[in-house]
Amino acid sequence: MSISNPKQALYEQFAQVAKAFGNPQRLELVEHLAQGPRSVEALAVKLSLPIANVSQHLQAMRRAGLVSSEREGKFVNYRLADNGVLVAFAAIRSVAERHSAEVERVVRGWFDRRDDMEPISREELAARMVDGAVTVIDVRPPDEYALGHLPGAINIPLSEIEAMSEEFQPGREVVAYCRGPWCVMSFEAVAALRRKGLRARRLEDGLPEWKAAGLSFEVSA
Repeated sequence: MSISNPKQALYEQFAQVAKAFGNPQRLELVEHLAQGPRSVEALAVKLSLPIANVSQHLQAMRRAGLVSSEREGKFVNYRLADNGVLVAFAAIRSVAERHSAEVERVVRGWFDRRDDMEPISREELAARMVDGAVTVIDVRPPDEYALGHLPGAINIPLSEIEAMSEEFQPGREVVAYCRGPWCVMSFEAVAALRRKGLRARRLEDGLPEWKAAGLSFEVSA
């Protein structure tokens, strides 16, 4: 097959991949699939969308090479094609954070009101975990925690933070993490813990980035 303009042919395909990212619900699907493989039905529940809508998004993402699928019994599970998808998502996010006035407005108006402190880096947290100097909590739902979590992390879903706050040792720093750098749950958790007088910080991102950096993690039995 002859190609009269190979660069143009490549750019058309690159544009198809970019187009597959160009939907807020698909970006949310990337975030959820970064936690671990999921069925269409499970993703539909997570996003509060009809199964048919989620299926259409996943098919478009599969055609662009962002996700792969595998049948297990009567369910079809989807997963990210590789860590490059997460890297691409992070690049999109980074450009928007640096140059979008609307992103800055949302960050200042909502996220900074709950936590404007510098989050803890992966490297610092890993070192402090070795020293046993910090309590790490995973505020994602239990099903996501079971797919993978930081070593020794305690699963305390956001809805249980207030009730469990009395269990933390006074003066000991608590680090919360969830799905990624802009996961609402970790911001809410840190704000709730600080209202209780506890020292609390967020991890700079989430479990997917932790794993992608080659750091160790655990999977529940």
